[in-house]
Amino acid sequence: MPYSKAVLPLLIMFFSVSLACQAQTKNPVDYVDPFIGTDFFGHTFPGASLPNAMVHLSPDVHTEGWTYCAGYVYSESSIMGFSHTHWSGVGMVNGGEVLLMPTTANKLQIVPGTLEDPDAGYRSRFEHKDETASPGYYSVFLKDADVKAELTSTQRAGFHRYTFPESETSRIILDLGHQIGEGAEEGISELKIIDDYQIEGSKAAGLGKVYFVAEFSKPFLYYGTFDASYKTPESNGSIFPYKNAEAGDKIGAFVQYHTKAGEEVLVKVGISYTSVEGARKNLKKEIKGWDFDEVHKQAEEIWSSELSRIKVDNGTDTQKQLFYTALYRSLLSQYISQDVDGMYFGADGEIHKAKDHDFYGSFSCWDTYRTQHPLMTLIAPEHVDDYIKSIAAKVENYGWLPAQHFLNVYGESMVGDHLVPVIADAYAKGFRDFDSNLLYKAMRKKALERPKPPVPDHMGRSGLQYYKEVGYAPIDKVTEAVPNTLELAYDDWCIAQLAKTLGKSKDYELFRKRAYNYQNVWDKQTQFMRPKTYDGSWLPELKDNVQEIVREGDHAYYRYFDPLLVGRRPNRHYTESNAWQYIWSVQHDVKGLIDLFGGKAPFIKKLDTFFEMSPLISPPKYVGVVGTMGQYVHGNQPSHHVAYLYNYAGQPWKTQFRARQITEQLYRPGPGGLCGNEDMGSLSSWYIFSAMGFYPVTPGSPVYSIGSPLLDQVSINLPKGKKFTIKAINNTKDNKYIQSASLNGNNFERTWIGHDEILDGGVLVFTMGSTPNKKWGINGPPSSMSK
Repeated sequence: MPYSKAVLPLLIMFFSVSLACQAQTKNPVDYVDPFIGTDFFGHTFPGASLPNAMVHLSPDVHTEGWTYCAGYVYSESSIMGFSHTHWSGVGMVNGGEVLLMPTTANKLQIVPGTLEDPDAGYRSRFEHKDETASPGYYSVFLKDADVKAELTSTQRAGFHRYTFPESETSRIILDLGHQIGEGAEEGISELKIIDDYQIEGSKAAGLGKVYFVAEFSKPFLYYGTFDASYKTPESNGSIFPYKNAEAGDKIGAFVQYHTKAGEEVLVKVGISYTSVEGARKNLKKEIKGWDFDEVHKQAEEIWSSELSRIKVDNGTDTQKQLFYTALYRSLLSQYISQDVDGMYFGADGEIHKAKDHDFYGSFSCWDTYRTQHPLMTLIAPEHVDDYIKSIAAKVENYGWLPAQHFLNVYGESMVGDHLVPVIADAYAKGFRDFDSNLLYKAMRKKALERPKPPVPDHMGRSGLQYYKEVGYAPIDKVTEAVPNTLELAYDDWCIAQLAKTLGKSKDYELFRKRAYNYQNVWDKQTQFMRPKTYDGSWLPELKDNVQEIVREGDHAYYRYFDPLLVGRRPNRHYTESNAWQYIWSVQHDVKGLIDLFGGKAPFIKKLDTFFEMSPLISPPKYVGVVGTMGQYVHGNQPSHHVAYLYNYAGQPWKTQFRARQITEQLYRPGPGGLCGNEDMGSLSSWYIFSAMGFYPVTPGSPVYSIGSPLLDQVSINLPKGKKFTIKAINNTKDNKYIQSASLNGNNFERTWIGHDEILDGGVLVFTMGSTPNKKWGINGPPSSMSK
């Protein structure tokens, strides 16, 4: 029946109000897109996981090569299976332990096949239209198997739901040979089929050993083991029906069913780094029954609560999607390692118990000290003391302070000593529930001494003897010598801050003096932090574009200085960067760096050139980075603070321009939306800070530098029921410049804000405009070591 003209306007109004109500009730969790960063080397994964979790259950499409660090790349079209461990956006090819894969092929296949030939194994094709991901949930339809696969998880257990077709060859493959990257150098994997419902065992992984217990909702009709290491041209491996145990490098198990159309088979898998019994306890505690939907609901509720730590008002759907996905990645990035009873595997090879805290076994701190850890001090303070307690426990267990490491496998894989700023930043912001004296002694010892057995020598600070002797790391003695000098000088400044607070005046003066060592690699003539040899000579400049490599025993380095060269280990002068990008790595003393340039004007001129010069000036062979603006490389962490340096030189409007430019140009929706490795929350945390309008240039100092707020209004929910709100009035894409500001109704002229000011709660209001106000914020730059 047609509606009357009188009724139609009322219906239109009703539906408009209804749609508006739906929009208002959309929760932060609904905006998250876990596929962002799964292409273009973002190295993220779309699978099911919780904040601070041990399990990260996600699909794998391939396992070899740097492109597949996370196991999943959006551009591929077939899946190998679903494994329980993944790293969020790292450049390390690792993870993928304990893989399950449902199949229905007539022939039992025990190898995955290849991207080029999926039919050669158990992998299955899929289409993205049949794929869904949200926080704590993932699903995909496997075309070759005709199976819908769904995943959810708790902190220490993964939950699989496979919906099979009618088939007499419905199988689930458990492949312990599967590994992202290279497998373990030592040890073998083991499994036991306990009964018609349970399989347990251990996976000798690239980092440590992963124990597991898998329980199935439907009893096995058939079962067996396999060992794919026996593969021959005539066979895809050796299969052993009804064998209930196996050991080796490429082993696994299969279970088989007769299924009806639409029949569900569920599998829940607990993992542990301590023992099979630990995995069993984890599974029993965290997934008690077989209600997949209930576990999924709990995961969604946890994420909904976590993502509500920050509230965005009045943003566009795209802005909210990018913001809440970044918040999701930031909160995902610290991984617990202890079982439900507190037991964890220590760096000394022994099992220990975390009695009063969660134990975090991994710190990707070269990346995360800059953004992710400072963000947690604001939005997730209840975890910060546990991070530092975990570091203290490592020192107690091992007798030495580690730097960047994963799963307590210590290898100083990146330049610098950057658990130091993680500790110093937490302490400077009032976190005290840890043994600060123990940690201070460990930092001081590592800064002054080489390690002694049983701690291996490579665990010490690289080039420490030269750094102490001549005040810098010589290029003819130390790989990546320039960053080594710059980053250790910053670490020493952090130690000095802690020494001062603890009343250790002599140590304060010692480390403060060493924090000026950055000046020893400054070349006034070229205005770069330049490689220098042990005898004090600058590395000669490149001529005729002909580069050579000098080899002295085990040490090798490029003979000539080329400020555009992004070299590769072991020859490179700069860590994943070039001289242009490392000029600015003096986070603790920007004023001192400005003085080296001869004042603000030449400093700003060089900074302008840095952002504006063509990245094509360097030959293609030198290009090894992504996310560039001139020589600024947002895809790599040493550049992350540089846009904020104009604040220190009296031109804050240029910081406002660059901060807004980076947030808008280098963060996008969709799988290719990240401009480089996510690196355990570091890219995402940068976005969270900058979209709100401020940034921690100098972790270890409780001060944030002001940028340009991207969002009209955002509120941080703080402890004790307080709230800090940032409002941007007249805020548009063109109106990126701050005209005026107020804090709690009072005039605000500073380009920095203190951590305590934020914690006190209140409202920071910016009035924005389309042209720079060159009088706002030009006095009183953020603090530096040099006054």
